[in-house]
Amino acid sequence: MAGSVGLAVCGQTLGGRGGSRFLATSTASSDDGPFIYDCSAAEQKPQENKGEDAPLVQGSGVILASTFSKSGSYFALTDDSKRLILFRTKPWQCLSVRTVARRCTALTFTASEEKILVADKSGDVYSFSVLEPHGCGQLELGHLSMLLDVAVSPDDCFILTADRDEKIRVSWAAAPHSIESFCLGHTEFVSRISMVPTQPGLLLSSSGDGTLRLWEYRSGRQLHCCHLASLQEPVDPQAPQRLAASRIAFWCQENCVALLCDSTPVVYIFRVDAGRQQLVDRQQLAFQHQVWDVAFEETQGLWVLQNCREAPLVLCRPVGGQWQSVPESAVLRKVSAVLHRNWAMMEGSASVDASFSSLYKATFDNMTSYLRKKEERLQQQLEKKRRQSPPPGPNGQAKKMRPGETALSC
Repeated sequence: MAGSVGLAVCGQTLGGRGGSRFLATSTASSDDGPFIYDCSAAEQKPQENKGEDAPLVQGSGVILASTFSKSGSYFALTDDSKRLILFRTKPWQCLSVRTVARRCTALTFTASEEKILVADKSGDVYSFSVLEPHGCGQLELGHLSMLLDVAVSPDDCFILTADRDEKIRVSWAAAPHSIESFCLGHTEFVSRISMVPTQPGLLLSSSGDGTLRLWEYRSGRQLHCCHLASLQEPVDPQAPQRLAASRIAFWCQENCVALLCDSTPVVYIFRVDAGRQQLVDRQQLAFQHQVWDVAFEETQGLWVLQNCREAPLVLCRPVGGQWQSVPESAVLRKVSAVLHRNWAMMEGSASVDASFSSLYKATFDNMTSYLRKKEERLQQQLEKKRRQSPPPGPNGQAKKMRPGETALSC
């Protein structure tokens, strides 16, 4: 369940999306200018008859999810018009516009970059060929619940899927009906999953239950669980602590994890200690403006996209063991200027509600209502019995009433 505003970084290419528009620019000193693509003006293909899942009206082209391939050679996005759009990045070129069965929630490239895996709200994962950019999608696997994220193992052997019903499923890519394991322990929807690139057997996951967890995914064994609410002082102690991660980013240089929670101006920094198989809390970066997305660039540091026209991007780097924002740099000025000139696409999407609030379980306290109604029924039955019972006679026994006779009280 990606937001309408997002950030994607691969190599020296930084991409930002907002509404129906996507732009990409280089963080290098030399650049031919940004590449801009508008989905609302993209090719509209006629929808096939898919029964009740076929849309009655076309979407507006709002981008729902996007991602780079591992090498950065390809980029893919999906929009609310049920389209999968594939690009080549060197140079930028739209390779194909394909129709998907349902609106998508997440997508990823396989490690070999031969396929794109697309997860949708009905719980299915389809694969689309990259080598044959106009080929139709193939159904790979399905859940009984909405899928929120999808990932693949570094060796392409496993497809990992996260759903609304608290499950992480590990399936064999060659035979997706064959399930290797389930990673169970979350008590709310699983919002994000991410492989640990430096430790191929480990997986990170976040959930609406406010936890970040580390797994050995092939066995389904949980290695560590970190409760995010324990890391900060709540603004309102009486308010429910709902912290669902909208982004998990990984920096290979120091095994750092950046975690951005839904609707919070704080970025949590962790380190994966593979030796002790646990997550180490390093730092919390607080921002004055709403943070939309974060992404690591291996050579630069952590890019933070925020709701501020004058300073849309913040670049953070580790200094003396602590992450700090870079006050001024040529690359920061260059990339920020590109977003500043195209700020309308970001600002117009800021008011769109893409939060996880609708995914939480609805709880009802029907016991109080049941007990109150039960007490009312008992009182009504007692009152009815009192009205029907005759008054006692002079010797204390109930007086027998003749037909048609009415009891009179003294």
